[in-house]
Amino acid sequence: MRAGSFILASIAFFTSAVSAAPADVFVPHITAPIAGDVWKVGSTQEVTWDTSNAPGQISNPEGKIYLKHVTQGTILLDSPLATGFSILEGKQAVQVPNVAAGPYQIVLFGDSGNTSPTFQVVA
Repeated sequence: MRAGSFILASIAFFTSAVSAAPADVFVPHITAPIAGDVWKVGSTQEVTWDTSNAPGQISNPEGKIYLKHVTQGTILLDSPLATGFSILEGKQAVQVPNVAAGPYQIVLFGDSGNTSPTFQVVA
């Protein structure tokens, strides 16, 4: 094999190996809401999370935000608060839906689902 062919073959192999590298799962820490926050039904709130430790390649960069009723232990999957945003943005405004007052958590999905501290929703 000639030197030029060897170099091209090596570059092709390296390029395919790099492009096939697995993406990392990103589990950002939710920074808002915090424990003790109170959200009023119908208000606009901002959900925030820490993106400082984001890996270079994320397996699912598209985010979704849901409410989880803490007492019932159910995630309100039929009515997401937000979808289709970049998980790397670190924040997303949401409107508090007309739900029963009580303790809730935010569930942030991208690569994985992680939850916020418990906060209250009031009418």
